[in-house]
Amino acid sequence: MSFEDDLARLDAIARALEGDRLPLDEALRLFEEGVARLRSAAAALDTAESKVKQLVEEADGTLTVRDTPK
Repeated sequence: MSFEDDLARLDAIARALEGDRLPLDEALRLFEEGVARLRSAAAALDTAESKVKQLVEEADGTLTVRDTPK
């Protein structure tokens, strides 16, 4: 699943859980799925963050790509 898929599904789950018409077992299943999707989305963000690079101009005018500081 992609990050965007996880976000869309999390939105749908949140809307479903906001209503009061779900049986308890269905609400619990959706909550568990939501937790799993949230973990997946967080992992995708962590991966993306580690790939972000910063372009730095050196004193001699050359450009160097460096990892962004955490």
